[in-house]
Amino acid sequence: MTRRRFLRTSSVAGAAAVCFPSIVRSQSPNDKLNVVVIGCGGRGGANMSEMRGENIVALCDVNEHNLSAASAKAPNAKTFRDFRKLYDALRDSDFDAVVVSTTEHTHAFATLPALKRKKHVYCEKPLTRDVHEARIIIAAAKGAKVATQMGTQIHATGNYRRVVELVQSGAIGPVREAHVWVNRAWGWQSAEEAKANGDIVHVLERPKESMPVPPELDWDLWLGPAPERPFHEVYFPGPKWYRWWDFGNGTMSDLGSHWNDLPFWALRLDAPRSIVASGPPPHPEIAPASMTATYEYGARGDMPPVKLVWYQGAPKPPQWNEKIIPQWGSGVLFVGDKGMILADYAKHLLLPEKQFEGFVRPPPSIPESIGHHQEWIHACKTGAPTTCHFGYSGPLTEANHLGNVAYRVGQKIEWDSAAARITNIADANRFLQRDYRAGWTLRG
Repeated sequence: MTRRRFLRTSSVAGAAAVCFPSIVRSQSPNDKLNVVVIGCGGRGGANMSEMRGENIVALCDVNEHNLSAASAKAPNAKTFRDFRKLYDALRDSDFDAVVVSTTEHTHAFATLPALKRKKHVYCEKPLTRDVHEARIIIAAAKGAKVATQMGTQIHATGNYRRVVELVQSGAIGPVREAHVWVNRAWGWQSAEEAKANGDIVHVLERPKESMPVPPELDWDLWLGPAPERPFHEVYFPGPKWYRWWDFGNGTMSDLGSHWNDLPFWALRLDAPRSIVASGPPPHPEIAPASMTATYEYGARGDMPPVKLVWYQGAPKPPQWNEKIIPQWGSGVLFVGDKGMILADYAKHLLLPEKQFEGFVRPPPSIPESIGHHQEWIHACKTGAPTTCHFGYSGPLTEANHLGNVAYRVGQKIEWDSAAARITNIADANRFLQRDYRAGWTLRG
């Protein structure tokens, strides 16, 4: 597909929960962007490789090994360990765009300064560590009128597009129920369960002992706004950290960014009205390996109210347990009045298959992506829309976080999106945000 056709038609694919104003055009499509890369290891290295062809002007990482490896690929880029110092050092004329691939608990801190300076931002998923931060970033992005994209690369696949077209064209009738399940079970669980589930580390409590900090790591900067604690190998390297509430939100906010993206897109979801979750007794510091969360959404336009259920680790939907559907390890099931659609990242089925023999699919209406990262680069240069801009991915991130909040509260929560408050349990609102360590703030 040509860039011109993508520009004309991608607004269909980018229908969003929050509609942002038009992006301010940055420069000629033939010009190179001046890009800052914050977080150069793991996903950061992969994201940096997608910036080939652009001009990387600055690199930042708390891990000297990652920084050195990235610098070898962009030898003319300035290097920093602390992104706060990076923003202090760079003039507005020095850079156009920022790619953020830090740990989850510093996403908002690395992203907000760029938005305040009206720089384009690509941020890894999940967009933020909590609901409060999501609201701050959504508002800043809306005001900045720049190109934004969250790193949910599966959104760019043809498979997801075809599923969205089937659901929205009414192939299975009105959808009143959807199920999402992932087989990854990392987090708080017994040693036996951790071994059976292939967890990368087993820990039930915060370690009391400390360990020597690896010489390449600035541990204080890695902690960032999180409470101070001694270094231990149960936190680092990633993704060990993602099970700790201080640093992440477990599998829900990680894989939920990819898997819940499909029903969020296909069903035009926005903000849930209520959420109730279940699992093992909540641990004050560690996210669970297995849990469920049930969301109730109201009607959206001509779409009826819908129940969306998330299953993580051991639990599975009743249709899976009763072998009504193929027992895929992870998947999304849309239950309509006239049938079902079962999907994963790469494939999908209309069920019951015999009922849909000879079914004529709707013609493709959502244009193929030019690539998830390329969408963002194209938008930075032309003002074209992206499909996972922060007006869409922010509410998706928020909904995932609310599932964890309901789990930690242990009761059904009722959500007032306009007020950004849980209305039925006042104490539950403490899980929407956190206090920051001295020297770290999202104000000002």
